[in-house]
Amino acid sequence: MRNTIYSIILLSYFFANAQKIDLELASDVFPPFTNISSEKSFAIELVNEALKRGNVKANTSINSFEAVLDGINAKKYDGSAALWKTTDREDYMIFSDPYLENRLVLVGRKGSDVSAKTFSDLKNKKIAIIGGYAYGASVYTSLDIVIVQGKNDQENLEKLLSFKTDYMLVDELLISYLLTYQLNDVTKFLEIGKNPLITKPLHLAILKSKEGAEKIIQDFNLNIKEMIKDGSYHDILELNWIQYDADGDGTLELVSNNSNSGEEAPVNYYRLMSENSLVNETERYLIDGEIYNSWQGIPEKYKQNILDAAKLNSNGDSGLRLKF
Repeated sequence: MRNTIYSIILLSYFFANAQKIDLELASDVFPPFTNISSEKSFAIELVNEALKRGNVKANTSINSFEAVLDGINAKKYDGSAALWKTTDREDYMIFSDPYLENRLVLVGRKGSDVSAKTFSDLKNKKIAIIGGYAYGASVYTSLDIVIVQGKNDQENLEKLLSFKTDYMLVDELLISYLLTYQLNDVTKFLEIGKNPLITKPLHLAILKSKEGAEKIIQDFNLNIKEMIKDGSYHDILELNWIQYDADGDGTLELVSNNSNSGEEAPVNYYRLMSENSLVNETERYLIDGEIYNSWQGIPEKYKQNILDAAKLNSNGDSGLRLKF
């Protein structure tokens, strides 16, 4: 009997390890989504955790964006943890469901008008963007604006502050962290727009030629949904609340990261996706697996005082900084 049990355990061990898959992924530096290992990389962390739950180990190399795409095409890499979907990329890669969203807002020098809702409102203005990114045809073909390409947000900020450009496009999530950890610098030097000029869903993408690619993507999609429900998604992003269609009925819910939801209804939260088809006509909260249609309807046991998510960081600092 003892030998039989031992054999079963041994076979299970070898079977589990035989099923494990390694992925070689690549990304460029795009804080706070992708970065070198010593810096915050929310997209890479989310992808690694979701893949790990599907028994897939991902190794991510950081390179220039051009080198990332060239490496994928040359099959040096199996794909990327964070890509925008384009028609040509879909020809050779399988894309996951969106798991994050890049919402790019207008940033100008202090005193600038950042109320523009479309690029047509920015006639003759110089706008800094990161070179090589698939912002969309509206950016590159607009005759009303002058596009200035930089290597990263830091370079674009330097161009803005030295009056080489009028504006720069910056991701909303990065702005939220700058307002948390560099509030004095941001309020002193910058004006921040509230209307996203570009919204781009972020995906995990894997080469179609990679063995088991479809299964990896299917498992990844399911694991991301589970991470949102169990709060591990929030923990990685250091957020208390996420607005998301958790039950797939087309209506958004505010999803708590755990059973301690706070004494008052949340005012600040991160909208995971913002498709026009989704509506939020009523208050809906998902807490500990249950949906409540109003804040008043949530049991008092959940309304406990909780620390701000940013303060839960052991260092008290997001590590995301721009030099002013």
